[in-house]
Amino acid sequence: MTRHSNDITEHQDHMKLVDALYQDRKQILTLPAQQALNAILEHPQPVALVHSFAEEDLFFLVHDIGPEDAMDIVALASDRQWEYMLDVESWTKDRIDFQALTQWLNLLLSSAPQRFVDWAMTEHPEIIEYYLFNTIEVIVREHDQDPSDFDDGYMTYDDIFYIRLPDEDDARPAPPGVKARQKEFLSRMLDLLAGQDHVLFQQTLFRTAQVIPSESEEEAYRLRNVRLAEKGFLPFHEAVGVYQPIRPDQLKKRDKKILSRKVQDSIVPIPIHHASLLDGASIFSQALSRITVEDILHQLQVEFAGVCNQLIAADGQPVRNRQDLEVIVKKACGYISIGLERLSQENPDDKHNRNVQLIKTYPLIDLFRTGYGLVADLRVQAKKWTKSAWYAQNHLPLNFWGEQLTGVIGGLLIPRPKCYNNYQNGILYREFETLEDIRLIANALKEAMICDELLSKMAVNANDFPKGRLVTCQNLLMTLWARQALGLPEAFAPIPVDIFKPFLKDLWAVGKDTKKHPRIKNSKKTDFLKWLSAQTGQPEHDLSLALGHFLERLFDETAGNLADVSSGTIDPRFVQMFLLH
Repeated sequence: MTRHSNDITEHQDHMKLVDALYQDRKQILTLPAQQALNAILEHPQPVALVHSFAEEDLFFLVHDIGPEDAMDIVALASDRQWEYMLDVESWTKDRIDFQALTQWLNLLLSSAPQRFVDWAMTEHPEIIEYYLFNTIEVIVREHDQDPSDFDDGYMTYDDIFYIRLPDEDDARPAPPGVKARQKEFLSRMLDLLAGQDHVLFQQTLFRTAQVIPSESEEEAYRLRNVRLAEKGFLPFHEAVGVYQPIRPDQLKKRDKKILSRKVQDSIVPIPIHHASLLDGASIFSQALSRITVEDILHQLQVEFAGVCNQLIAADGQPVRNRQDLEVIVKKACGYISIGLERLSQENPDDKHNRNVQLIKTYPLIDLFRTGYGLVADLRVQAKKWTKSAWYAQNHLPLNFWGEQLTGVIGGLLIPRPKCYNNYQNGILYREFETLEDIRLIANALKEAMICDELLSKMAVNANDFPKGRLVTCQNLLMTLWARQALGLPEAFAPIPVDIFKPFLKDLWAVGKDTKKHPRIKNSKKTDFLKWLSAQTGQPEHDLSLALGHFLERLFDETAGNLADVSSGTIDPRFVQMFLLH
């Protein structure tokens, strides 16, 4: 009974320590880089604190501080955390990046020399031997060979193994300075190894000479993928499955996840960076905030970090700091939120509790794919349309649709579709974040498709378009309408400025509010709609319903382009909505 009581007490003490370290980590990761470094080094238990970090969090912290400045933290890191740093940093897709591998091996060596040699030779001899095979030359002196037979560039520790370190004159190509850094690192590592365990040193050199490069790299890549897969970093061909759409009816047939109410933080370190970068206004983050059971919340944080890591692997872009990670977090959060919105439409009266239940029931990766499915469908629709559209058949460029629609369509045609933002938040494109984003983009695409169909019914020949002039859907329609109103021949050709001046003067509405905000007369808008109806054979009411927003933007753009232009000083070069000469 006493032993059982002691076990319970020890477990309680352990969990208190785990929780205290978790709270300390959360606080430290909110601090500026230098303050975070000082807080860790001044902590009562710095080793336990550093070991308690999730590998991703420690990796980003090291980069925030700067790898060279963070060597004290690197020295405290666990073998598992060292492995993670090398796995993430020293590979470019499926090939080892020797320049990066040298940098990080040297960082580990500099932070804890004796420990590094023990770790490298006992835990990861394969990668060290493969690295040596690609950077040094090894010759075993035969008993009857004279050392003078070897070039001056060779060195030896025992008169048996002769080693040539990388030199700038070597035939192997490398950027300037790389070979010098390799030589410095190799000299230090070989000196330490030879001095610590000469037998192991000789065995390492012997095995280095026997390396089969293709097999060694393939095996190293396999082991690296096994380790990183636990974090969500899948091989590219598997990681891109995050972008495979799932319909709601398919989602409901998939396996549900099981969340436990008792999770030991010491077994599964909780990544903090990912959740800390969530937008508090998003649907997903609001659902997380409503979860009160801490162990379940922690499991969801680990799962969300896995989704972000799979996105990093799928997108193939290196992520080394909080700013890079924030982009990935925003994408993951956005599509999961869209997936929740899509599924919650079935029960809109209790959407908050419904969203909480959804993230507890379905894997977050599946919710992401459910949200992404709507955008993927839009992309398929856009690609299919651009191949058969009237403008494409007439070999017109995408910018025929004007700035707004070109941005929308262009954002859908790229491999990973983006939402056209038109610099509203300082950026041209951003990730989709809500169902409303998708609706707006879908409506804009629909407008372009309807306009394209109408143009196909009009007597418009793209071969007759004026050469050397920027032709858009907007100035095509406005010019054709103006020519009809002015009684000019029915053709798409520039309008003489002198003839256009009376038309422009009669275009504007008169009223108290029109001085600051000029607008086109309602009667002119009605005339345009009648003209478009006559040209296409479509009823005015149908055109107004289908293209109301497009036509309003068309008139607003015209007002913005010409309202401040005096009819007496029109310069055709600066008029975008009509073709003039």
